Parts: sequence; structure tokens; C-alpha cells
Amino acid sequence: MAPASAPGARPRLLHPVFLLLGGLAALLVAYHLLYPVFVMQVMCFALLAVAFNLLLGHVGLLSLGHAAFFGTGAYVAGYAAKVWGFTAEGALALAVLASVLLGIAIGGLALRRSGIHFAMITLALAQVLYFIIFQTRALGGENGLQGIPRPRLLGLIDISDNGAMYVFVSAVTGAAVWAIWRIGRSPFGVTLSAIRQNEARMIALGYNVQQIKLAAFALSAGFAGLAGALKVMVVQLASLTDASFFISGEAVLMALLGGMAFFAGPLIGAVVVISLQLALVASPVPVPMILGALFVAVTLFFPRGIAGMIARR
Repeated sequence: MAPASAPGARPRLLHPVFLLLGGLAALLVAYHLLYPVFVMQVMCFALLAVAFNLLLGHVGLLSLGHAAFFGTGAYVAGYAAKVWGFTAEGALALAVLASVLLGIAIGGLALRRSGIHFAMITLALAQVLYFIIFQTRALGGENGLQGIPRPRLLGLIDISDNGAMYVFVSAVTGAAVWAIWRIGRSPFGVTLSAIRQNEARMIALGYNVQQIKLAAFALSAGFAGLAGALKVMVVQLASLTDASFFISGEAVLMALLGGMAFFAGPLIGAVVVISLQLALVASPVPVPMILGALFVAVTLFFPRGIAGMIARR
């Protein structure tokens, strides 16, 4: 008789290799069954939700301004590709760098306060950036940046075709999500969780809590900017919506709806929210109202989100 598994042991089907193969199979099936551009947008918003949850789930910081980083990544990548002729990887790198620097600037101010004050400062600064973009003619104002090309990868590989772009977005998103997963399980990630649980004790132990929080904020901002840059390359348009509070609200909704206590929660939330937006586009009832009602129902009856409900069953 085979020995029984140790309590808390990871089921074999949850081994990273099986998860990787399952993810690749799901992406392959989705490409043939669904509209590729829609699936790529789901991946971009899934990355945004996971990046947001790096801050909320690990540190316990509720940011209402992640649209600033998503929008910065979108506009920087779009402008670099359209005006400066950057390659795909160059535009993504510049977008991530700009988002990280903006994250350091906003985080440096917002982290002086905590709780609701922190959330409102991030919201206010994100709105400032929104109006700066709106007033900047070079960025297209209310019309946004249109006709953004899909630049060549490494200057050689053409990714303008939906098939090639699908592979590129899948690879970048997969690598970014894996990186966030590794960060959460690294000593740095453990430190973040300890700060969330007992910040006063971590200060007493000699940790520079403010610098650690700022590093987490900058990392989250960089990944959110990467999500915005990928989204621009997919739809070839950077609009004011990318920097609006609506995006920040969606990130919060995806994380809480999916279950912020689980790494897969924001991914599930992103799939549900974006799919509902597409399915209900012709509904006489406004989509935000339906999503709000769904969020309230899940919060009341399944406080750990969809992932928590699945785990319990």
C-alpha cells in the first residue's frame, strides 16, 4: 500500500509542471474557440489584477490609483512605438521603467499615511495624472493615441499578425505572473506578509518597513505598467479610459471577486469580469450595475471570493 500523503502536502496535480501544461493547453484551446484579441485583453487585465493583489494581498495596502500605472504604461509604450519607432521589447521596457518611477513618486507620498488616507491619496494623484494626459496634445487629448503599430520583436520578428501577437502576449504575461508568484514566495514576500500581520513587531525587529512597502509599491506599479503596455499593443489604441478611475475600480473588483487570499483569485476575477463585460454589452441593464450586484453577492455569501468557494468545495 502506498504511504499516505503528509498533511498539507501539495496535490500532484497542483505541481507547477502540471499547472504550466494546463495553462498552455487552455491558451491553445481559447485561441481556436474564442476571438484572439479578446483573450489577449483578458490576459492583460489578469496581469493588472495580479499586480494589484501583490500590494493588497501581501501588504494589505488598498491602492485606488493603479490606473495611473496602467495608463502610464499604455501611453509610454504607445508613444514609443508610434513616434520614436521603438521595438516591442524596447517599448515594454520603457513603459515598465516609467511606471516604476511613477510608483516610487506616488508611493513615496502616499505611504506617509495609512488606511483610508493612503487609498485616497493614491486616488487623488491618479486623477492628477489623468488630467495631465487629457491636457497633453502630444498624447491625443480626449481622442487618445490612435493607430499605434505593433512593433517588431527584437527588430526582426513580425508580431503584427494576431497569431504571433497571441504567442508574444501569452509569453510575456506568463513570465510576469510567474515572477509575481516567485516574489510572493521569496524572503521578500514573506517579509511583506509579516508586515501586513504585525507591522509594529517588524519595526521593533529592525526592519525599515517604509522602504519595504515602497519597494512593493514600485514592483506592483511596474507590473501594472507592463499590463497597460501589452494592452496597447493588442488593441493599438491608448485612450483616456486606460488612466481613468474605472480601471482602478476594475482591479479592486477583480482581486476581491476572485479572492485576494489566493494567488489564482485575481486571475479568476479578471476572466469573470472581462467576460461579463463582453457578454452583457447589449444588456439593457448597465454593466457596472450588474458587476456591482455580483460583487455584493459574493462579498456577503462568499467573503473569500470565487477561489475561496472553489477551494472549500
